[in-house]
Amino acid sequence: MNLQKVYEYALQREQEGFRFFKKSAEKSTNAAAVEIFRRLAQEELKHIHYLREFIEIEDENGGPSEIQLSKKDWFTSRAQTDKLDEKLIESLTPDLSILRTAYLIERDLAEFYEMAARKSSGITNLVFNQLSQWEREHEFFFKNLHDQIFQKYAELKWE
Repeated sequence: MNLQKVYEYALQREQEGFRFFKKSAEKSTNAAAVEIFRRLAQEELKHIHYLREFIEIEDENGGPSEIQLSKKDWFTSRAQTDKLDEKLIESLTPDLSILRTAYLIERDLAEFYEMAARKSSGITNLVFNQLSQWEREHEFFFKNLHDQIFQKYAELKWE
């Protein structure tokens, strides 16, 4: 496995996620949605910095080195504390296609990082597993949110 190509691909995907969430925040008219998308954009920036830091450490040392790993990302814990999903569900205004796209972005990244983790070892394996865990938490958040809002829309009277 060419790790440099894997890192480049990962960075590109994280940057795409950042741009998507930033653009979604700019387009949304719902304050809760804007808040969520802005926070997600910032979280994707943290993932980009995390990857870049690891790549720099690896380049400087000529191989994998230690990097600080977190158990949970800020967005997931804050989303739970602030009950961001409830704020959005109550408003019934977010675009379901944006939520579906957000879910798919996070799912695809999680699957990519899981594949990379299976093919790596040592600290590189830990880094990819950490990134996968963060993306799975985001995936779960958006999938849940999408499904709950979809259900609310389905229950509306169509006259």
